[in-house]
Amino acid sequence: MSASQSAARRTVLKGAAALAGAVGAGAALTACSTESSSGNGSPAVPAEPVELGAAAEVPVGGAKLYREKKLIVSCQEAGQYKAFSAQCTHAGCVLDKIVKGEGNCPCHGSRFDVTTGKVLQGPATDPLPEVPVRAEGGKLIAG
Repeated sequence: MSASQSAARRTVLKGAAALAGAVGAGAALTACSTESSSGNGSPAVPAEPVELGAAAEVPVGGAKLYREKKLIVSCQEAGQYKAFSAQCTHAGCVLDKIVKGEGNCPCHGSRFDVTTGKVLQGPATDPLPEVPVRAEGGKLIAG
């Protein structure tokens, strides 16, 4: 292979690598869309009341993540519940777990206090929106 053919081949390979990187970056940005990370376009806070399940599933002094409903419910005292959106205020990803009282965003590492919604670690700067919640007939109703 001549020097000019080798140089042309390197140029083509660099262009292909750049294109692959751009496509990958576009896919990553799509995954962090603020519209909805679940792809269903649902808002961060339910527009109508949503039944979450048995109130007893939320431990006193703890919290439960309802990932499919994009909600976190905490219970600091028996019968006293607080709910927050589980959709990160940074890029809209849904929190994936609760560890030691902190809700974790899997996309960029933001962490939130599940009892107050307050940001504990960025890049998020806004707290999780509070959602009204009540126990009714042994079940939790949010929204």
